[in-house]
Amino acid sequence: MDAKTLIPHNSYLKTTPISNPFQRRYTSHIPSALKKSSKTPLFRRTQLLTHVSPTKGASNNEDYHRNVRVFAAVTSVSDSGEEDEEEVAKSKMAGIEEGLAGNESIWDQLVEILKFSGPAAGLWLCGPLMSLIDTAVIGQSSSVELAALGPGTVLCDYMSYLFMFLSIATSNLVATSLAKQDKTEVQHQISTLLFVGMTGGIMMLLFTRFWGEWALSAFSGAKNAPMLSASNTYVQIRGLAWPAILVGWVAQSASLGMKDSWGPLKALAVASVINGIGDVVLCLFFGYGIAGAAWATMASQVVAGFMMVEALKDKGYNGYAVAVPSANELLQIFKLAAPVFIMMMSKVAFYSLLVYFATSMGTQTVAAHQVLVQIYCMFAVGGEPLSQTAQSFMPELLYGAKRSLSKARRLLKSLLIIGASCGLILGAAGTVVPWLFPKIFSPDPQVIKEMHKVLLPFFIALCVATSTHSLEGTLLAGRDLSFISMSMSTIFSFGALLLMLFSNLGFGLPGCWWALALFQWSRFTVALLRLVSPNGVLYSEDMTRYELGEVRTA
Repeated sequence: MDAKTLIPHNSYLKTTPISNPFQRRYTSHIPSALKKSSKTPLFRRTQLLTHVSPTKGASNNEDYHRNVRVFAAVTSVSDSGEEDEEEVAKSKMAGIEEGLAGNESIWDQLVEILKFSGPAAGLWLCGPLMSLIDTAVIGQSSSVELAALGPGTVLCDYMSYLFMFLSIATSNLVATSLAKQDKTEVQHQISTLLFVGMTGGIMMLLFTRFWGEWALSAFSGAKNAPMLSASNTYVQIRGLAWPAILVGWVAQSASLGMKDSWGPLKALAVASVINGIGDVVLCLFFGYGIAGAAWATMASQVVAGFMMVEALKDKGYNGYAVAVPSANELLQIFKLAAPVFIMMMSKVAFYSLLVYFATSMGTQTVAAHQVLVQIYCMFAVGGEPLSQTAQSFMPELLYGAKRSLSKARRLLKSLLIIGASCGLILGAAGTVVPWLFPKIFSPDPQVIKEMHKVLLPFFIALCVATSTHSLEGTLLAGRDLSFISMSMSTIFSFGALLLMLFSNLGFGLPGCWWALALFQWSRFTVALLRLVSPNGVLYSEDMTRYELGEVRTA
């Protein structure tokens, strides 16, 4: 790859020759659309640059250059044919990045965060929305099939969160490589992670096909045999989409690491429409029940995965290039992914325990729990865009070329303000749904009664979810991985003990949701205390925590 040099574009560049005999010949590539625009240039450089004056010669006057805006879109002759659209896209991304990294006003920073997290909110809402549609449609016809969604979603949805480490690793590695301005490394990392995602998807497809029924039987128990057959049907159909799901996650996370949330949103919006239409047609008109819902969801996930990969082309990357990672590359992925895997495993295990204890309480209780969980997930994902914002923009402020811990702390403050405000709004809105509109999901009076018992812990758990995501996203961006894995596994152990205690005391479904509320507030408290401590990523000057090892790119 040709070396590239940053050259300030000023009025003296044309009159001053380049005297370095070892320097390659370069040409600037400035789209005409950007020349005419009055908007902010592509990059703002505040570091010391050499100012060449025709009268005074070369100087290193830092005061002169402190606030000078320079356009650093300089490419080699071999790259001079790149399309203008790619440069325009880069300018938009850099504009958002500059706003988050440099704005002095908290209000301006809040606006910049919303520009990125707004589309990302729709991105994270699409998945829970699909499950909520399944729940509403199936609940109108059969309480048994509604209850069967409980263990079915554990194997299809909760198990997918075990691979969330792949999504987080992709976003983190891509954002870090882009901070180095190394496009070749970005492409290579995407290719290797696509291979990991494809391999994991095939393994999960085989697991679902040959051991899915056994896993459901072990999870549901013998006394829930009537709903086991319906659960297995749902799992076998949904399992066909595993490769597309994980490959789509890698492509989606790569786009988010490039600070693009609109491309993935378009893909999932189309998928949600397909899922909604499929549910209505297959379940309500043709009466396929839980099988029809599974086919609709599976088809929508395959379409979403394909569109995610296609979206990478618009950014100049090949989503179909798959590369087998080397041992060193796998080690780097493992160093980043292993703690994240432990964190996600702890979350999945706790939510699975909630379903397990609810399942032991009878069909109506687990049906009510299934409705509440889907509503909870639908509103709790409001915090995921804030987590993604932290993971996309924090790395440069923490260990990138524009490192500034004060700006990182200000960014987190803005994220917490948005998180607290959205938490209260989403908590209230999410609680109103099962309180005033329970018949949307089930006409069964017993199911509705069980839902109304847990409204208070439901609200308490939901209102803190968005702020917790902001804090944990910052810890992930700062690669405080050992603390994340250790703290989450400890909180899980504490929550599991509470679940067993409340179950033995006969607290029923409210006991499960009070345990969830304490689980969520424990996560929030521990993460906040870590970030404000002197050893936290926002205050410590120790740079060794960010080192994962060097990886060679092809």
